[in-house]
Parts: sequence; structure tokens; C-alpha cells
Amino acid sequence: MSKFYINQDITKAESLPAEFYRDETVFNRIKENIFEKTWQWVGDSNTLVPLSNHVHPFTYIENFIMEPMVMIRNNLDQIHCFSNVCTHRGNLIAHNPGKNRILKCMYHGRQFNLDGSFKSMPEFEEALNFPRPCDHLKQFSLRDWATHLFVALDPLYDFSEVINKMQERVGFLPLNENKLDVSRNKDYLINCHWAIYCDNYLEGFHIPFVHDDLNKVLDYGTYKTELYEHLNLQIGYSEGAEEVFDLPKGHPDYGKNVAAYYYWIFPNMMFNFYPWGLSINVVKPINKDKTKVSFITYVYDESKLDSGAGALLDKVEREDEFVVEGVHLGLQSKFYERGRFSPTREKGVHHFHSLLAKYL
Repeated sequence: MSKFYINQDITKAESLPAEFYRDETVFNRIKENIFEKTWQWVGDSNTLVPLSNHVHPFTYIENFIMEPMVMIRNNLDQIHCFSNVCTHRGNLIAHNPGKNRILKCMYHGRQFNLDGSFKSMPEFEEALNFPRPCDHLKQFSLRDWATHLFVALDPLYDFSEVINKMQERVGFLPLNENKLDVSRNKDYLINCHWAIYCDNYLEGFHIPFVHDDLNKVLDYGTYKTELYEHLNLQIGYSEGAEEVFDLPKGHPDYGKNVAAYYYWIFPNMMFNFYPWGLSINVVKPINKDKTKVSFITYVYDESKLDSGAGALLDKVEREDEFVVEGVHLGLQSKFYERGRFSPTREKGVHHFHSLLAKYL
């Protein structure tokens, strides 16, 4: 199997080879070594499980890792995530979201409590050593931040490290007041490898060349990237009178005109904070040549919508699509192997490639 290496000195480093994006075997390794070992945003608790005794069945990553899961808010108002597979014969248990006091498999009647524990099973009176721990539902790791729910199958790191870093910059915002605006949600199907889309997101280098409108709002000269272990932050400053955050005293950026905080969470999540609210982008691999990107919108100040760095998001997305699809086609060339990183403008891409090589 191919081994990947990224020099930690960005002034010397080369990017991942074209093989990373082209090879089917590598794509399958990405699924097992990266996506099954990290975290995914699945929604907000107010939408998925708004009340006690509510359940919400879902799959981990649609069309990619079809692991059946169920989110549950029990009668103690605690939220947990369990396997949605019956421990008897493997049938799906919950089929529809809604209120339930128990989980009951419709195949043979096995029942589970909303804490995932085995409750009862007909015709098993003579079964020895029953029930056993394996008859309970598998519980998955879950983190809840400002109503946003993140789950993992078998994580290699604690998601609290990500939450704590994000909280430092955006914790002053009324995050719990964000309201989901379904009318602004949108899915994009893009003909490229999922990692190319992330490569593009992780640098502001292309903004003056690709995004004329966005470039007029952001001050390219002061655009900044900060790196953390499984997270990085791009800060977009405004040089004019565009919409900016009203930062409190003591904030790391107090006194600066910040138009946007762009957080990327390894491997495929973007949390974009604007003065009007939050745009979440989740990059979902379909195959090595096709990707689905979901834009989910949360608003807390409608008066600031459609202005500043958070305006024209669909136009910016279409411009990015054109570029990343071109890169995907170019990477199929027999004459392209790998490139170099700009030490001043591509720190985020270098960080991403380093993590990909490490996990693989």
C-alpha cells in the first residue's frame, strides 16, 4: 500500500501526490482510517430531538458510511447516540423520527429502553446466560456544543479540544439563539474528489483570482490562518465599513474589523461565522470523483443578512465549483505528480495534507 509523507517544514514540503486523489484503494483507506476515526456534525438538538422521549434515526454519512444510528433524548432530557440495529437479527429498529417511550424491533419484538439497554424479548425464557452486555445497543461517542451534535464511530481524539478552541473566538456570540433557516439550506453535487474541495477552502490565496465580490469585502493583505491539532481558523478582516463583529473587550481580536471566522474541522467540516449567524458546510464523499457539499444556515440577526463577507454565498460556491472541478480533471494528467505550498498563503492546506498523511 502507498505511504504518504508531508515534510513538516512548509518551505520544503511537497503536496500529496496525484495518486492520492486518483486511486480507488486509497479512497477506501480514507474511509476506514480517517472518516471512521474522526467526528461528524449530524444536526442540532432542537431540530433532531426537540423534546424528551424523542428519537431520530439517521446514517453516519449518507452514500459513504451507511452506519445506522439513532439519536435519542430520554425522559431525563439527556441526549445519547446508539446503534439503530437490533442485537437479535440485525434489523433496523427506529424507522421514523418522533416520540417513543421505548425502542421496539418490529421483526421479533425485542425492546430497548431509551438509555440503550435491553428491556425484553419474547420466547427467550429458556435461553441461558441471557441477556448479556452485547444485547444492549452499542453507544457512540457524542458531543453537544451550542445545540450542535457531533458523533463518532471510533474516534482517535477528544472533540472537546476542537470545541474549546472555537469557544475562545466565537463563545461571545449568542450561539443558542441561532435559528435554522431551512429556506437557505442547499446541497451541491460537485465532480471532484472531496479533499480537493477542502484544499480550496483552506486557503485565501485564490480569493483575488476567483472571487471578485468577496475580494472587495475582505482585506486580502491581512487575511490570517491559525493552526491547531485537528482544527484551523481563517480570519477575514474588513478594510471598509462592511458588516463586522462587535467584539467585547478582552477578546483576542478586540479592536479589529473581523468580517468572518472560518473554522475547518478535520476532515470535512466548515463552520463559518458571520455577524448575521452561522453557515455550516459538510463535505460528503460519494466516490473518488464525486462529492456532495451541504450548506446549512443558522441565523440570529436577520438585519445583517446578505451583506459583508457572508453575502452571495451561492455565487462564491459556484465559483469554487468551477475551480475544484478543473483541478480534479487536471489531477488525472499523467504529467502532474505534486506541487509545492506557498509558505505565506497555504499553511492550512499543508496542515490538512499533513493530517491526511498521518492518518493513512
